[in-house]
Amino acid sequence: MSLFISTAHAAGEASQQPGLMTNLLMIAVFVAIFYFLIWRPQAKRAKEHRSLVESLGLGSEVVFAGGLMGKITKIEGDFVVVELSRGVEVKVQRASVISVLPEGTLNNF
Repeated sequence: MSLFISTAHAAGEASQQPGLMTNLLMIAVFVAIFYFLIWRPQAKRAKEHRSLVESLGLGSEVVFAGGLMGKITKIEGDFVVVELSRGVEVKVQRASVISVLPEGTLNNF
């Protein structure tokens, strides 16, 4: 039997379990890592997107999540009407706006 199990482990007294403080410290480290690497950056991005969506106004040139670009012609609550080209208007959710373009960008196309 000593071929597979070392004498120290077989005795049982030599091996010690980690203490309560060690376990709590390890949990605290995992929570801190989760907070700084995952939750905090995601909350920051969500706050920036929320302020971007709230700042939309008539005439803003925007890019949508699908890649469409257009100029806002009407705001209706949570939706905006966007003119993609002359005579082509679509109604989309405000939350689908991912970027606001500098003024006059669409005139260059």
